[in-house]
Amino acid sequence: TVDYTKIGRDAVARLLITHQKVIERIMDLGYTVLPMRIGTFAEDEAEVIDVLRKGYDLITSTMRKVVDKVEVDIVATWSDLTSIIKEVQEEKEIKEFREQLLANPKAMTVDDQMKAGLMVQKALDKKRECYAIRVRSELKAVSEAVREHDLMDDKMVANCAFLLEKLKQEEFDKTVEELNARFGEKLNFRCVGPLPPYSFYTLDVRRMQYEDLDWAKKRLGLGDFTTSERITKAYRKAAFSSHPDHNPDAPQAERELADATKAYEILTDYGQACEQRDSKDKYSFCKEDFEKNSILITVR
Repeated sequence: TVDYTKIGRDAVARLLITHQKVIERIMDLGYTVLPMRIGTFAEDEAEVIDVLRKGYDLITSTMRKVVDKVEVDIVATWSDLTSIIKEVQEEKEIKEFREQLLANPKAMTVDDQMKAGLMVQKALDKKRECYAIRVRSELKAVSEAVREHDLMDDKMVANCAFLLEKLKQEEFDKTVEELNARFGEKLNFRCVGPLPPYSFYTLDVRRMQYEDLDWAKKRLGLGDFTTSERITKAYRKAAFSSHPDHNPDAPQAERELADATKAYEILTDYGQACEQRDSKDKYSFCKEDFEKNSILITVR
């Protein structure tokens, strides 16, 4: 097993390219792919079978949602950001304010300059959002769903993932071409896909550690067996007693609250794993039982 977090970025990039090529080959054969979180691996075949058994209902229900569907990512950027900024600076309110400052440059303060910059930024954001809405709405009309991703820089106008049926991919591509023709002077479009539905359904398989569970159990004062209700009750009690608002003179209160919250999250995840194994009434913290429930399968 190779820990991908401890190898160089170039090596990781090459592995990701190989991984993507394998996925593309499978998709070219006509199969639907339900992607897994990057870095997921199994120790052996027995663990693969365990994951499939525990996550069977979740995996099959998710597959039904994505069968014959693909993701296409669209990024729109300003063709010429400098010209867009100049265009924004010519708007009436901004132009008048700038002329007022330039008429008496000696009286210009740092606050004045900051205000002018904020006015330009606000107008630029408004223009960006206007174009982004038009791009999203037209592409959403020929897709099943849309997810917005963060904008990476000022040049980026829209960064979205679209989930669509394979049969509608040609119609989707045609709509992108129409947008490109209409906004060609203002925007550049980059289209990536078809991809598995990374942005909509990604299988997350987590292998929990007994040491973490044991710490969390002790942090909330729980015994060897518990229930979901007891975990919640113990967390509320710990959070109330350690909350900084109730302990203004205790410098460690904030850290204690963070620890209680972390313990609650660990125990909640373990509870979900137990329920996937049909252990719904009681959760056992015994090491032997933990080994049977140490894998949590979710979709994010």
